[in-house]
Amino acid sequence: MKTRTFLFLFMLLSMVTFAQTKANSDDAAIKKSLSGFINSIKEKKIEQCVNYIYPKFFTVVPKEQMTQILAMTYNNPFMKIDMSNLRFGAIEKPEKTGSEYFAIAPYFFTLKCNVSSMNEDMRKKIGAAFTQKYGKNNVKYLAAEGAYLVNARMRACAVSQDRKIWKFVILEKEYKPQLVKVLPKRILDKI
Repeated sequence: MKTRTFLFLFMLLSMVTFAQTKANSDDAAIKKSLSGFINSIKEKKIEQCVNYIYPKFFTVVPKEQMTQILAMTYNNPFMKIDMSNLRFGAIEKPEKTGSEYFAIAPYFFTLKCNVSSMNEDMRKKIGAAFTQKYGKNNVKYLAAEGAYLVNARMRACAVSQDRKIWKFVILEKEYKPQLVKVLPKRILDKI
């Protein structure tokens, strides 16, 4: 009887350990890919950044157009953007829908946007846009530098077929109508 009890406990512990290891490897793979995505933006490697985007998203916004949007945003000579202090929240356990795994990955970073070369009206418009998107308590104007400091809280949907290579779609309420064509309902319900 003791042998059976011991064997049962050993098997139970093994299953729990295996499940935890799988969850940790998913987290690590998602964090690695998401870090690569964010770092490619930070380093202004736009083509590399676009390669981290979930391919089905390009049925909504063509790849060439997305490349242009990112280039205009992050290579803008009137606005110097710097991203730092990347952190991750609790990443959901990936769930399979069809042939792909989906998981929501919250992440946070500090965004510094130097707008000193812009006129006052444009600076205020950018400040208002940051405040609307990230909240008043997360946006600060550094007058001495002519820059906005933003504590950005974001969420991405990580998508993979093999749970090793992950692609991403940024989850934002204003884009939900377009994302209906790309993501499963259970993810859309969480936006």
